[in-house]
Amino acid sequence: MARPLSQQLADLSVRAKNTEDAVAAAEKEAHDKIEARKKQARAAAAKATEKVNQEIKSVGDTAVRNWTAVRAKIAADMNALKADVAHAKHDRGVRHTEGHAERLEWEAGVAIDYAIASVEQAKLAVLDAVSGRVEAEKAKAS
Repeated sequence: MARPLSQQLADLSVRAKNTEDAVAAAEKEAHDKIEARKKQARAAAAKATEKVNQEIKSVGDTAVRNWTAVRAKIAADMNALKADVAHAKHDRGVRHTEGHAERLEWEAGVAIDYAIASVEQAKLAVLDAVSGRVEAEKAKAS
């Protein structure tokens, strides 16, 4: 059975706080520590993505059809992540590093905005689920 929605929201809150703490720490760390933190974050993102894919697969054909767009977004995000890693391995000149940093900051901002939108969508889904449960309980009682 799926975890309770309140537990999933608590997990989301913890992950958001961990991300906030990681960014604050990364701003103060040496470059090698930042690279290690990025490697850990990349692995965590891949693990979370795989978990979402497994959950979607376990739901069945109906849910899969409803989540096709989400799966495509996840695949695109993972491909972009891989492309970013490959791009970072290439030698970049000094004049490109500032632009690269700005692009990465913009991409991070977009990812945060996407996460915020996802949280808002999750909030609506949770409220719909709670409302549906209340309606089901009322139907049982009458």
